[in-house]
Amino acid sequence: MERFARLIQLVGPEAMARLEAAEVAVFGLGAVGSFAVEALARAGIGALRLVDFDTLQPSNLNRQLFALHTTLGRPKIEIARDRVADINPDCRVDALSGFVDADTAPAFLDPAPDAVIDAIDGVNSKVNLLATAHRLGIFTVSSMGAACRLDPTRVRTADLPDTEGCPLARVVRKRLGRLGIRGGIRCVFSTEPAQSSRVPTPAAAEETTRGRRRPPLGSISYLPAIFGLHAAAETIRWILRSPDPGEDGRKGDQTKIVAKY
Repeated sequence: MERFARLIQLVGPEAMARLEAAEVAVFGLGAVGSFAVEALARAGIGALRLVDFDTLQPSNLNRQLFALHTTLGRPKIEIARDRVADINPDCRVDALSGFVDADTAPAFLDPAPDAVIDAIDGVNSKVNLLATAHRLGIFTVSSMGAACRLDPTRVRTADLPDTEGCPLARVVRKRLGRLGIRGGIRCVFSTEPAQSSRVPTPAAAEETTRGRRRPPLGSISYLPAIFGLHAAAETIRWILRSPDPGEDGRKGDQTKIVAKY
């Protein structure tokens, strides 16, 4: 346990055991998700379920942890799996390639993990994942819009109804509200108004390859990383405060879980 000596010094052996017993699923391994995975692995989380369908592209180099010239063209789940193993060989990694929609979300969450981090960009996939996790009573942290922003001091965390100033959060609230879900999901968001693009979208920039086609958005190196680290922090702190994350995270009403947190 030498690799986690400083962590044990901070939280104690009983809390460390809770981290080692927990399984966290991370959906989306891009700019936000890659930094969330990094923080979870270095916090000694015992099992990670990593879900993404994409490969690394040159335009990912400015903001995604897994993107290097030596990794371009490779599936993100492979790079993530190898990096976690290099950090903590004892971490059990289930790397799943696939696209999240209404049909696949239940399968990706079976068996239910203790916690979910949603780092998905697409609204339809995000809503389908959040609705499924909420129905299963899984503690969930969702990343809202990190693109088109520059100010790290405007990043916030709150329950879904308390998000503000984020167009993506507004859409997600509306879509989930139609399904009767109005709270019980932790969110990372920014109150900073989105910046307008200063130049036209480069012809070589990537577009989505699954789901609804949408143009890429401008993004800087540190903002998505901060979102990912916040999402991991919310998850880790919840596990540390839960005497038995395997029980609380998989059963019960999600609103009560967040209220307890």
